[in-house]
Amino acid sequence: MIKKFLISAILIIPILFGCSEKFDINQLGDYHGAGNAGGDTLYVHVNPDWGGFNNPQAILLGKEPFIYVCDTDNDKIVMLNTAGTVLGYLSIKKPIAIAQDYRLNLIVCAEYDITDNNNITHTYSAVYKIDLFAVNHIIGNAIPKLILPRTEDISSHPLCKYTAVTAFYDNSYYVARTGTNNTSNSDPDNSIIQFVPVDQYHDTTLSNRVPNIDPLRSGMITANGINCMTSFNKKNIDFIATFNKGVVNETVFKAQWFHFFSTISSSGYQSGISQFSGVAFVKPDRFGAPTGSCIDPSGNIYIADGDPGKDSVFKFSPYGDELQSFGGPTVFSKPAGVAFFDRTLYVLDSQKNIIRRFILSTDLGQ
Repeated sequence: MIKKFLISAILIIPILFGCSEKFDINQLGDYHGAGNAGGDTLYVHVNPDWGGFNNPQAILLGKEPFIYVCDTDNDKIVMLNTAGTVLGYLSIKKPIAIAQDYRLNLIVCAEYDITDNNNITHTYSAVYKIDLFAVNHIIGNAIPKLILPRTEDISSHPLCKYTAVTAFYDNSYYVARTGTNNTSNSDPDNSIIQFVPVDQYHDTTLSNRVPNIDPLRSGMITANGINCMTSFNKKNIDFIATFNKGVVNETVFKAQWFHFFSTISSSGYQSGISQFSGVAFVKPDRFGAPTGSCIDPSGNIYIADGDPGKDSVFKFSPYGDELQSFGGPTVFSKPAGVAFFDRTLYVLDSQKNIIRRFILSTDLGQ
């Protein structure tokens, strides 16, 4: 009973904060975007921007809902409410990706150091779990638990990077791993690692790599260069993945919908939108260098593309049709991540070191 009450209190507090910020039409900034798909409907900038970051690489709208930012070069996770007030931070080296399960644990891709017997420090890519419930959501009091790499991972995958993470409805989660050694059929560097819950009362445990995802394929359903994964917050294990530019044998489909199917004879992932459907989401080379994505409650997909010359946020319907996309170098300078809450789109600009907020012109006054 106490646990349920505390969770309810956590959920209520940020809503009160958010409601206390009345929407003032005079706070809307001028829009000078480079193009906007969707007719006369525009995304309008909401002032002020939220700053103080240093090369931030990921943003997450949590389930409380709080906002979490991977403030990469400040070596910390920053926690804000939806009014933009900083509620605290947790020191962690070079965080680059973040997710949250339904136990309100944060899972973070970052780095950690080991000093050997010769007093030489080695830095490895790492994944941490952060139990916010145990510290009553006072993030600065949390103690990150290292869950990757294991000892055997350091010897078998010493140069790998953990680059993306996403959590699902059942508290399972995936971690994307990238590297250059992909000759192994059973455990290539380029893989998606699966963690599954033991049961509803116990923590998740490392299961295995997700099978039948090619480590080097340049087309659909590949693990080659994943830099972001976003689940749909539904009772499925579908997710959107975005992919790095410039990797060997890079895919021309740099944002993909991984749809899980299961039949009597087989199961696995296939593209949620056929590459032959003709819709914009699966158009080859539609994206340049996407590094962030989110999905709103209506199932619309947002992609942040920081490729020079694009610097845009793309919005697609659940069927892959392009909707209100906007941006350009006058609006963004390498957008790295996106989040959505209560009709507001939050865009993390990694070079301007700010969060910019936008609302659709059709939502003004609501």
